[in-house]
Formats: sequence, C-alpha cells, structure tokens
Amino acid sequence: MPVLKGKKIVLAVSGSIACYKSVELLRLLIKAGAEVQVLLTPSAKQFVGELTFSTLSKKSVFSTIFDEQNTQHHWANHVALGKWADLMIIAPATNNTIAKLSAGICDNMVHAVYLSATCPIIIAPAMDLDMHEHPSLHKNIQTLKEYGNIVLPTNAGELASGLVGYGRMLEPEEIMQYVTDVFMPRCDIPLSHRTVLITAGPTQELLDPVRFISNYSTGKMGYAIANAYLKQDAKVILISGPTHINPPSHPNLTFVKVKTAQEMFEATQKYFSLANTFVMTAAVADYKPKTQAIEKIKKQNDTETLNIELIQNPDILKWVGYNKKQGDFVVGFALESTNEKEHALKKLHSKNADMIVMNSVNTPNATFGVDTNEVHIYTHTYPEYYIPNTSKQELAYLLVKYIERVQKG
Repeated sequence: MPVLKGKKIVLAVSGSIACYKSVELLRLLIKAGAEVQVLLTPSAKQFVGELTFSTLSKKSVFSTIFDEQNTQHHWANHVALGKWADLMIIAPATNNTIAKLSAGICDNMVHAVYLSATCPIIIAPAMDLDMHEHPSLHKNIQTLKEYGNIVLPTNAGELASGLVGYGRMLEPEEIMQYVTDVFMPRCDIPLSHRTVLITAGPTQELLDPVRFISNYSTGKMGYAIANAYLKQDAKVILISGPTHINPPSHPNLTFVKVKTAQEMFEATQKYFSLANTFVMTAAVADYKPKTQAIEKIKKQNDTETLNIELIQNPDILKWVGYNKKQGDFVVGFALESTNEKEHALKKLHSKNADMIVMNSVNTPNATFGVDTNEVHIYTHTYPEYYIPNTSKQELAYLLVKYIERVQKG
C-alpha cells in the first residue's frame, strides 16, 4: 500500500543552512513514488543550486515569479501549482518565511504558491536558537497552526552559530513520517473508545556511569503504531525507552519517558488500569547487571577478561498477559532468528497474549533502524496473517486495523 506513489508534492525551500537536508528529503519523496515540484526562494539558491534539485526531481525548478531567461511572466504558476499539489512541504522554513506566511505577505514564488494552495501544508522550521526563542516566532507559529497548517517541532543540538539548543530542522526521515501520515487512510471505525498502552524503543541497563547493555531498537515501529492509533481518535499512553524520535504532538497522547526495563515495568503497572489494549513493541533487555558500579570500570592490564554477573529483568509482556482484565487485548512483538513460527507461537501461549507480531532478523530491511518491516501475525483463533515488506507507517495502519478486527472477534 504505497501511499505516496503518484502523489503530487510541492517542496518549497527557503534560505537556511538546513537546505542540504531538503536535498535528502527530495530523494526520499522521489524514492517513495511521489512527483515533486521544487520551489526555491532567492536566498535558498545561495545554499544549494537549482541544478541539484532539478536533477533529482527531473523537473525545472521555480525560483522566481518571472522567467529570467525568456522574460516571460510566471505569475499564473502559483495558482496552478497550488491546485495541482496534493501536499505542500516548506522545509526549511526560516524565521523570515514563517513571519511572512503568517502575515500573508507575497513577495516570492514560495509565498505565492502557499497562499494559493488548497492542499495540506507541512512547515518544518529551521533557525538559530535566539530566533527560535523569540516570542514573535511562537506567535507566528500559532497563527499558522490556526490556519490549519501542520507545523513541525524542531530538534535540539548544535546550531550553525555554535549555540546549542532547539532550532534544528527535523531530519528528512522524521519529516517523511509526517508526510506519510497525511495520506494514511483512516480505519473504518473510529477508535475513540480505545485506550492503548504502547511500549516502544530499547531499554538501557547500566554497567557503570558511562556504559550500558542495550540493543539496536530505534522505536520507529512503536511510534508509528502510536501515530496510527491517534489518527483513529484513540487515547494513547506511549511508554518509551531512549530514542531520537520526537513523540507525536496530540492531545490524546500521554508520553512517558523511561530508560531501564525496571522503569518501563513500573510505568506499565502505573498506567495499566487505564488501558484496554496493550501493544508491547519495546525491545526490553532480558537481563541487567546484578550490580551497577558507582564509578567507571577501569581496564585491568593484568587480565584479559571481565566477568559481569547478569540477572533477569521483569517480564513486562508476561505480567500484562496474566493481569489483563476482562475485555483487554494484549499484543506482543517477537524478533526471531531461528524456528521463527515455533518460537512466536510459544511466546503467544507462555505470555498469555492475544496476538504475537513476529519479524525475522533474516529478512532484509525488516528489523532495527530501517524504515520498513514485514511481519507474520499469530493469534489463538485466526490463521497466520502475513503483511509483506512496507513502510513502518503503512504497516502500523494495517496492524491497527487487524488488531481491531481480531479484538472485536
């Protein structure tokens, strides 16, 4: 279900050092099957030239309302593009661009198309820390949201000026999640009656103040499922281990950040009574060090080995499975490497779960860190259900729909 295939997207780029990310965003959009028309503000061309964007998009790039070579007016193009597009993305959106968009100022091609657009619009801000913290920006962003635009958050980190803080444009992969979500269809039945508790990401089990035991989980699958449920009007409690993903901005979301398996277990127990559906995607460490060193463990030159005694962590899925209430529905995830179906079915029964979603480390582009996945789903009453390789956002939608089908019986 390639939701971006054939979609017409306007990618508008304004003048920021973050322009280099827009090149990668364009590549991802094209790879997903979208048809993309790039617009550049005059200042954007100072960072990345038109040739780069036109080569990737296989289209001429519009950067002025006038055709400078043929001296012909392009004044009608903003109307045509505004009606042509299924989605407009402004990335990066500088403080100057945001201010002009909120005020309705129209002095370049990007602003003209924005004011003519009849499609959804995603705005990805990028600016230095001082600009990001200025109250005028927050007022302008609030205005843009009131207009119905989707204004994305920014990431924190080192900025071009050397300052450290918020203002970094989201990474292209993160923006793609919002783009996919715009076109994701809704379930047949709204799920406002559902409260879903989702665990996501890895856990980190500390060895000493600077080292820990963990795994490669990024949390992408769990966050995608949270987004899918929120889109169906469900209430979501997202308990997340350490990830680099921004939690969804939604009034129906309760976000709980944890680090260790014990913290995730305690948070699950705390919110357990509020939920009626449990989707346990987190890659919880099975073991943790029996003792945590107070100081950094130093290398011993006179020995080649270091023995660390491990003890079991709480089995969160099993606890949920055996404490579920009448009418609750519990979904577990299983990442397997051998005898996949056998181990998945064993987990289904031993954890007292209602469904197990299994993927294999032997399947290319379907495990940790990538944007795609494919799964086999096992229940007590339905035959095995297979979802072939697709984006995690699309897979999340299909999972939510299938979970609802099985849950309703």
